Amino acid sequence: MSLNLQPGQTAVITGAGSGFGLELARLGAKKGLNLVLTDVQQDALDAAVAELTAAGAKVAALRGDVSRAEDVQALADLCKERFGAPHIVVNNAGVAHGGLIWEASQRDWEWVLGVNLFGVIHGVRIFTPMMLAAARKDPSYQGHIVNVASMAGLLNSPNLGAYNVSKHAVVSLSETLYQDLALVSDQVHASVLCPYFVPTGIHQSYRNRPAELRSDAKPTASQMIAHAMSSKAVTSGKVTAADTAELVYDGIEAGKFYIYTHPQALAMVQTRLEDVVQGRNPTDPFSDKPEIGQQLKQALQQALAQG
Repeated sequence: MSLNLQPGQTAVITGAGSGFGLELARLGAKKGLNLVLTDVQQDALDAAVAELTAAGAKVAALRGDVSRAEDVQALADLCKERFGAPHIVVNNAGVAHGGLIWEASQRDWEWVLGVNLFGVIHGVRIFTPMMLAAARKDPSYQGHIVNVASMAGLLNSPNLGAYNVSKHAVVSLSETLYQDLALVSDQVHASVLCPYFVPTGIHQSYRNRPAELRSDAKPTASQMIAHAMSSKAVTSGKVTAADTAELVYDGIEAGKFYIYTHPQALAMVQTRLEDVVQGRNPTDPFSDKPEIGQQLKQALQQALAQG
C-alpha cells in the first residue's frame, strides 16, 4: 500500500545536515511536512534548521549520534512531544570507510557498523512501535520507513569491506522489516534506498568520526587508495542528492520497496546473484573495465610489497 503524502504529516530524517538528508528535508518542506531532524554536526544542523524555518517549515531538531540508542530515543521523544507519531522515518545517516578488509581496525568496524547499521537498528526499533500504535488508534493513519543502504548492499566491490558489510546488513534488515510489517499491519510499510555514486559528501564522513573511535595509526595504503577512488566516483556522479530525494518521496507514494538511483547497476547485481544460484566463484567486478581492475591490483600489490 502506498502512502498519500499530505501537508501536516511528519517526517523524521537522520543525517539531515547534508547530502540526502538535507535534500529530503528541503523537499519535505516544499510538500508541507513537519520535519524532525538530527545530525551529528551541530553547525550543519543549525544551518539546515535556519534555511527550512525561513522557508516556512515547522522544524524540530536535535543534535545526535545515531549509533547511540539514547540519542535516537531522544529524537523520538522530541517528535512525539512536538508533532506526535511520525508518518515517515528516513534512517539516512551514514559514513564511508574502505581498504582491505583485514586492515580495518576494531575501531573502524565499531564506527562504521555503529552509524550505518546500528543507526538503522535504533531507528527501526524505536520508531516502528510508535507508528504501529498510531495505526491502531487511527484507521486513516499511514506510515512509511525508509532505510538508506547502498548498491554496496547488493554488491561486494573489493577494497570496501566494512562499508559493504554494513550496507548488506541494512538491506537484510529492511527486507525483513518489510515482511514483518506485512504480517501485522496494512498501514505501515518500508522501503530501502540503494543509491550508487551520488555527490553527497559521504567521502568526507571521517570529519565527524568520534574521538574515541579514531585510530592512532596512519591510514594504510589500501585505505588511502579506497578513499581516493571513492572520492572520485562520488564527486563525479551525475545523479544529484536532490534527484535522489525526489525518487524517495515518489517511491513512498508508489509503495515501492526497492528504490534505485542507478537502475543500470542492477546488471552487476544480477551477475552476483547468478554466481550465488549457480554456485560459481564471484565474477571479477572489473570484467567490463579491466584497466581499472589492473590499476587497483598493481597499486595494492605495490603497497603491500613496500610494507
